[in-house]
Amino acid sequence: MTHVMAKGANIPLTANAVRAVLRWTDTPGVPDVDASALLLAEDGRVRDDLDFVFYNQPRHPSGLVRHLPKQAADGWIRDAVEIDLAKLPAEVDRVVLAGSAEGGAFPAVPNLRVLLFDVGAPEGTPALAEFAVDEHEQVTALVAAELYRRSGGWKFRAVGQGYVNGLIALATDFGITVEDSGGDGGAPLAADPRLPGPAAAPEPPQRAAPLPVDEDDWTLAPALPTRASAPEPVAAPPAPILAPPPPALPPTVHHAAQAGDRPPAPQAAGYGHPQQQPQPQGYGYPQPQAGGYGYPQPAAAGGYGQPQPQAAGYGYPQQPPAPPVQQPVQPPAPPQPGAPFALPPQGPQFQPR
Repeated sequence: MTHVMAKGANIPLTANAVRAVLRWTDTPGVPDVDASALLLAEDGRVRDDLDFVFYNQPRHPSGLVRHLPKQAADGWIRDAVEIDLAKLPAEVDRVVLAGSAEGGAFPAVPNLRVLLFDVGAPEGTPALAEFAVDEHEQVTALVAAELYRRSGGWKFRAVGQGYVNGLIALATDFGITVEDSGGDGGAPLAADPRLPGPAAAPEPPQRAAPLPVDEDDWTLAPALPTRASAPEPVAAPPAPILAPPPPALPPTVHHAAQAGDRPPAPQAAGYGHPQQQPQPQGYGYPQPQAGGYGYPQPAAAGGYGQPQPQAAGYGYPQQPPAPPVQQPVQPPAPPQPGAPFALPPQGPQFQPR
């Protein structure tokens, strides 16, 4: 059964040797196509120029890769290469199946196909795989497909990757050296009339629309959309400079009363009215406050003529003194209505002499 493959698809192979065929419709005036093969190491480049097998170097020195004569029959033109996969040395990691067009670009080649056959199968056996190369860009060389190692075996993958600058771009991209023949045979590519001569310097390879590759299994992933460039960040305007706030008022400190501070003096009453004045206390006893000047004053408790408590003898426990008896202060009698006004008794300092 033939696997009809899309671009980027791959299939495992069990054949020991395969034949890769480029086939297109035989129409007058269409470009001529040539098939070729490149043996690549793990770094993706040829080991030397002899690893490039094409119509001007149709056989690899090992004999394991061969370019077959071109055939035209049944309205088709075929150009093919054969590869002995089972006998390739281990340093050959990949075989690229390429094609180049002369007299035009690949979009002008009708019904271009890549067919892969098992060389050991009987004549007339259907192809293992078929891939339609649908190239729309004006490329004159392309990688049609490739054979690569995977998990101890070989796999086939449809590629369809074009080169705008033709065969010279494809060859140099895989490490082929293109130089002047110099009369001593030179490099194989120097004899190709389609490649640049000694006066033309090789141009850098230009690939047409490469597709991202799935590194896990060499499978082409879907093309990623082009991201729009992110807008450049706009610098924020500088912050306005504000005046500093006014300094805070100093906190009000309430000082606790210190030892030795004097209490505020009480406001004395008016003249002729009793005034409350502090009186010095007797020795060891509190003294009551006396009334104002000219008014009777209460006798102080424990004063002269009052019985005094007897102190205990020396060496005996002392009894605490009895608390003084507080005598109520009698306020002066209010003046009677109609009574003549009389000054209070005057002291000797106010008497006439």
